[in-house]
Amino acid sequence: MQSSSKKKSRFDISKYVVYIIFVLCIAIFGIWLGDSFFSVTNLLNVVRQSGAIAVMAIGMVFIIGLGHIDLSISSVVAVSALLIGVILRSTGNIFLAMLAALGFGALVGLCNGLCVTRLHMPAFLTTLGVQSILTGIAMWMTGTKAVPITNDTFLYWFGSGQVGGVIPILLFWAVAAMIIGHIVLSYTSYGRRVLASGGNVTAARYAGVNVKRVTVTAFMMQGILAALAGALYAGRTQAARWDFGEGVEMNVIAAVVLGGTAMSGGTGSAIGAVVGSVLIMMINNGLVIGRLGVAQQTLMQGVIIIIAVALSELGKKRRE
Repeated sequence: MQSSSKKKSRFDISKYVVYIIFVLCIAIFGIWLGDSFFSVTNLLNVVRQSGAIAVMAIGMVFIIGLGHIDLSISSVVAVSALLIGVILRSTGNIFLAMLAALGFGALVGLCNGLCVTRLHMPAFLTTLGVQSILTGIAMWMTGTKAVPITNDTFLYWFGSGQVGGVIPILLFWAVAAMIIGHIVLSYTSYGRRVLASGGNVTAARYAGVNVKRVTVTAFMMQGILAALAGALYAGRTQAARWDFGEGVEMNVIAAVVLGGTAMSGGTGSAIGAVVGSVLIMMINNGLVIGRLGVAQQTLMQGVIIIIAVALSELGKKRRE
């Protein structure tokens, strides 16, 4: 009886809440909106909107799994997209454009990681400051003007392409990131070190984990994935803008926490993060179809974040 009660007390609802809410939302929107929500066109649109969010969410799983947070991703998205747009306009070289964007993302992640590990600056304030700096750079780069992107090859692979003529290429990027993230987090020594460091940093150090290196690597990976998301934004909209990704960090964090990653660190789920990303975009999409405005979408976003954090803390207490 005692062991049975212990098993019950260890049940962590935060690991499953994203799937429960997902099913409930499908049922609610199905009853409320009917065929306008369940049409193939609309469902594919939800997938397209989720692609970039899901890619960033994979990186955020590692950051939050370490007990940190990265608010700079929105500005990395914007500057990376502008770099791609400017280089494609000047040279037409996709490889050079992507190399510059991904390199920029890695550099930002390196700076964030070093500030957190070497200077012992709080990740929240560090990345908030970096976000402001990069937003200013993005506005300065083109004078807040959009940069059109007309390279058909780039637009296919990072925006409008369809696998088999049906499945959006953006889903391919999200699934690829999810698979790699899941393997790294669940089946590699690096993934175990991330969760060990997030769960108990002192114990991880005594166990021989180089926590500083693990943390810097996670921030660099997040920067690279945010830069890739910038390419997906640019490909989907056929342009680059300084305000790409504005406020997206809240959606990404909500998706990750809903997916079962505790804000306090020590846990993480790449699969849950992607499901959470689709859920967030599905809710926004349903509210738009239901003719509810930005105010209602913003309100729901706040409610979702509060629910996610509350369930995360509930799960933490049950595990303890």
